[in-house]
Amino acid sequence: MINDIESVLIPEEKIRARIKEMAKQIENDYKGKTITVICILRGASVFFCDLVREINLDVRFEFMSVSSYGAGTTSSGEVRIVKDINTPLNGKDVLIVEDIIDSGSTLSFLKKILEQRGPASIKVCTLLDKPSRRKVDFKGDYVGFEIEDKFVVGCGLDYAEKYRNLRDVCILKPEVYTK
Repeated sequence: MINDIESVLIPEEKIRARIKEMAKQIENDYKGKTITVICILRGASVFFCDLVREINLDVRFEFMSVSSYGAGTTSSGEVRIVKDINTPLNGKDVLIVEDIIDSGSTLSFLKKILEQRGPASIKVCTLLDKPSRRKVDFKGDYVGFEIEDKFVVGCGLDYAEKYRNLRDVCILKPEVYTK
């Protein structure tokens, strides 16, 4: 796997420090509240675990799986819910946790769907943001790192289900995903 990596974009230590900062910001924003944190599977799972362990609030977990990529490296534009959450959101403070905001299409769609379920509030937390790839007007409320338009893996992000377990966010060599 290491031979497939062009370079480390964000080292583990920097990621961990930023996650702690984001958790403190979330604690301040939701002080005294219970939050329902929705992990978008599978990519956000590593970031989600690291983040929620740093949040000192009453946190409830939910999990969703949505798809717009299939096996490719670019979004198909068609978003579908593969696994929905198990509990109603009516009146709850909701935080969606995602690995990366790319085109913005998936999260824009998902946020609209969840808003129809009557939460008290809904915000989005992402580890990475690639604003240069945005196709819809969408911004995360809590953003770990803004990155350039490179194909990245690690910290839950994958290519063909590989590299999720890397501790750093790494740039994948183009020859690996253009084969």
